[in-house]
Amino acid sequence: MDRYSFSLTTFAPNGKLLQIEHALAAVGNGSTTVGIKAANGVVIATEKKTGSSLIEVSSLQHMVKVCDSIGMVYSGMGPDFRVLVTSARKMAQKYRRIYMEDPPVRILVKELAGLMQEFTQSGGVRPFGVSLLLAGVDDRGPNLYQVDPSGSYFPWKATSIGKNMVNAKTFLEKRYNGDMELEDAVHTAILTLKEGFEGQMTEQSIDVGIISSIPSAQAGESMPVFLCLSPAEIKDYLSNIV
Repeated sequence: MDRYSFSLTTFAPNGKLLQIEHALAAVGNGSTTVGIKAANGVVIATEKKTGSSLIEVSSLQHMVKVCDSIGMVYSGMGPDFRVLVTSARKMAQKYRRIYMEDPPVRILVKELAGLMQEFTQSGGVRPFGVSLLLAGVDDRGPNLYQVDPSGSYFPWKATSIGKNMVNAKTFLEKRYNGDMELEDAVHTAILTLKEGFEGQMTEQSIDVGIISSIPSAQAGESMPVFLCLSPAEIKDYLSNIV
């Protein structure tokens, strides 16, 4: 171990920030998480595993609603995620106070990524040990973004983060279809998680969140709201998967 391993702001001779490598290792040990952008919405899904059968699984929160039109899920360190959730909600509320509407997904992602990047070069702090998937709908339609500990962010059609992400991405490359509807995307997301799932998958062991595209204003329909599926709804989907 050399002195570069303990520095947040100094590049190692090979050009890497080793603390970022360590943060990505924490992400790689986290729950497998999947995101899929459908033609009419976005799905995010994640494993909800515990290290002990004695833990109250219902108390675990891997997926949250940031604002009505944006949801977020993570892989990595739960405490770091809670800090970012608080920051993301404050960013969304600040935007709403000024513009009287929820922020476009790309704007929130950019601000959140900026915060995470600051923690890679500030003294006395460490990078966040999480990668995020943000799903939302704005004037550009459905959006799926990934944000990494370095502050890098990317838009995706379908992606995975966490422990089994390599196999999950390979599975998605085979199954993804840009014309798939939201229902098909939910089934594909669950199948992707099931591909590398250890043990029996139940409605208590995964979380699934969905958001549909903006309905026609002329039809007088309400704007979309990010929703986490209930255990009963997840059970219905699981019953249709062989």
